[in-house]
Amino acid sequence: MFKSILNMKTPNRNMLRWQIAIQEYRANMTIVHKHGNIHKNADGLSRWPLPNNIDNPAYVAEAASSQIPIEGISVADLKTTFFEE
Repeated sequence: MFKSILNMKTPNRNMLRWQIAIQEYRANMTIVHKHGNIHKNADGLSRWPLPNNIDNPAYVAEAASSQIPIEGISVADLKTTFFEE
């Protein structure tokens, strides 16, 4: 069954973004949603990767050990031969 994207009663997050993006073109076009098993040729925009942030459902927190503050680096560990050359 096909549904119009603009008339969906309970759109998910992705469909809601599309609804907002195409509001200004609403009077000039008709968009019809095709179910995934009917729509065999997925386009590039629907497969565009999301950024790794808190809004992404697949968000993965980075390890705290990979972030070293500048204040934590000690200059005393450098060899003296580096300065003599």
